[in-house]
Amino acid sequence: MATTLARPRAHTSRNPEAHKAFAALRHLGPNWYASVMGTAIVANAGATLPYQVPGQRVACQIVWALSAAALALLLTARAGHWLHHRDQARAHLLDPAVAPFYGCLAMALLAVGGGTLIVGKDLIGAPAAVAVDAVLFTAGTAIGLLMAVVVPYLMVVRHKVEAAQATPVWLLPLVAPMVSAALGPLLIPHLPAGQPREALLLACYAMFGISLLATLLMLPLVFGRLIVGGPLPLLLTPTLFLVLGPLGQSATAVNQLADVAPEAIGAPYAGALGAFAVVYGVPVMGFALLWLALAAAMLVRAARGGMGFAMTWWALTFPVGTCVTGAAGLARHTGLTAFAWLAAALFLALLTAWLLAAAHTLRGLFAGTLLPR
Repeated sequence: MATTLARPRAHTSRNPEAHKAFAALRHLGPNWYASVMGTAIVANAGATLPYQVPGQRVACQIVWALSAAALALLLTARAGHWLHHRDQARAHLLDPAVAPFYGCLAMALLAVGGGTLIVGKDLIGAPAAVAVDAVLFTAGTAIGLLMAVVVPYLMVVRHKVEAAQATPVWLLPLVAPMVSAALGPLLIPHLPAGQPREALLLACYAMFGISLLATLLMLPLVFGRLIVGGPLPLLLTPTLFLVLGPLGQSATAVNQLADVAPEAIGAPYAGALGAFAVVYGVPVMGFALLWLALAAAMLVRAARGGMGFAMTWWALTFPVGTCVTGAAGLARHTGLTAFAWLAAALFLALLTAWLLAAAHTLRGLFAGTLLPR
């Protein structure tokens, strides 16, 4: 009997419905993680507001569960994207307009993980919440630190960019370590007393410094481009709100870290860190409000100019949410009612932006305009 050595024939026939689904995944970029971030911050900010109304925590639990489900679905879909469209996935990394959005993966993991300890524990129990957050925080922090190096490296050695192309999107991979710094304190009380707590506290401050200094390097490029080059294209105008991310998140981080400092580090550092939360947080929140006013004015201009819906609308959610949590933290440490009012007002703006972005996103998905097949 003769033996024939031949390569197996490729399967050329495919299920048409499966083919359509895989084709749609080709257009699923890392920017979609912004929708998870924007949803999770609604739950996290709402649960930590100085003012609480009946049913508010239950609503936050529902929104957190929605963000967790969205994260699981999106992680699965993005895995399919890498499996079936590796060429497109690699092209995204080499595209200076898309690569920065890889920082959103880290922030989505961190935001949902933090929400698990803030409100999710009411549904799944404290031990499970700690375990889930530990996994998501570890994964999100590792990916965030990696992207904070990889994306700037690619921008220097592979991407062909000009000063006129600078947008606030460039800040995304640099903000992720700040999100870790803001949410890491949630895990500190669950660590053994002594060096484990102190190590995580100081690691969070180190990530605070990484993100803050990197942002200070990048932000002048963004603002300089606006002054010299004029307004951003209409659909990119919402990305101006991304500048609020490192501002509000850094104010949140110093206040969160000050809350747990007495449990993690001895005097006189704990007291000094509490003072630093106010000394740093108040001026930064002031600048955040200045930028918020500027970005809002540009958004109104773009809306009057005919700006339609795009996924960039999600930039109106997470960054504003970080200002909510930052103002709430300052309200705790200063006792000023003005900061509590500010947090509440910003939360109403956040909720409005989230409802608009979510409604238009769902409409686009059902209509097939966001992920064409």
